[in-house]
Amino acid sequence: MRILGIESSCDETAAAVVTDKRVILSSIVQSQHQSHAVYGGVVPEIAARCHIENMEGVVRQALAEAQCDFSDLDAIAATTGPGLIGGVIVGTMTGKAFASYLKKPFIAINHLEGHALTARLSDNVSFPYLLLLVSGGHCQIIAVEAVGKYSKLGGTVDDALGEAFDKTAKLLGLGFPGGREVERHAIEGNPLRFTFPLPMKGRAGCDFSFSGLKTAVRLKVQELRQQQPLSKQDTADICASFQYTTGEILKDRIGNAIAIYNERYENKNLVVAGGVAANLYLRGILGEIADKAGFSMFCPPIALCTDNAAMIAWAGMERLWLGLASPLTTEPRARWALTEF
Repeated sequence: MRILGIESSCDETAAAVVTDKRVILSSIVQSQHQSHAVYGGVVPEIAARCHIENMEGVVRQALAEAQCDFSDLDAIAATTGPGLIGGVIVGTMTGKAFASYLKKPFIAINHLEGHALTARLSDNVSFPYLLLLVSGGHCQIIAVEAVGKYSKLGGTVDDALGEAFDKTAKLLGLGFPGGREVERHAIEGNPLRFTFPLPMKGRAGCDFSFSGLKTAVRLKVQELRQQQPLSKQDTADICASFQYTTGEILKDRIGNAIAIYNERYENKNLVVAGGVAANLYLRGILGEIADKAGFSMFCPPIALCTDNAAMIAWAGMERLWLGLASPLTTEPRARWALTEF
């Protein structure tokens, strides 16, 4: 079987064709970074217009690379939420239009479920498993029991970790997207030069908080700039200290999550997904935690951590196997928690 996946929840227009044998026949991602870079972040209205402009070409390219036609598809899966509503509308309506014309099943996909199930595409991880989902808009710890069955163990009470990376990059003038720029500059920095707060560390449970950390970074940057312009080394040290701090926070929170998870489940697998999972330093930290707890850790390839349509197609495949197609009356949603399934 072959499924076409469509993703348009934020600032990437993506389409992919995936088979039931876990083969990615194509995965096309059209970035909008240049359109948003001047603003230092994603502008929803611009994102929606870019999705409209890019969608047809991206789908055609995905089909061509997969060497198949619409008639070869068994279903259409599209991100139907959560996300920037303009972009979600574009992807949802495109998917429903294709499905209606082709008389193929339409499968509405929760973007978070796409991330949650990616490790089953890349590594065929069996249920249940502990999931750390970290991206620019989401930060959650979830017990993934089955397709459509998710138990939230913890999450951010304010900002997502990816947002904290992006805001740090913007403060330092490093460009957009910020996460990979912070990681790149941190390589040359001293992670112990600046001491930043560790919100929630030592508390029970496994919730996160990053707003205080963002504020501390902003205040430190302002303090340094009052003395003189930031040097290249100042910037590298701030990035390294910020990244080190996020690693220490994750150590504490994931440690608690593993303890809670172990009380309920026996399968010892930790999956890390979402855009922040592409950060190699944090992957290393999480790998150490998993090893100490006797867990196997799975991180999808970097191309499948950031927003892509292969994960949407695969989530569609998992749902199609269970007979969970969606009606064409399904509406796009800006907010859609995994626990609502």
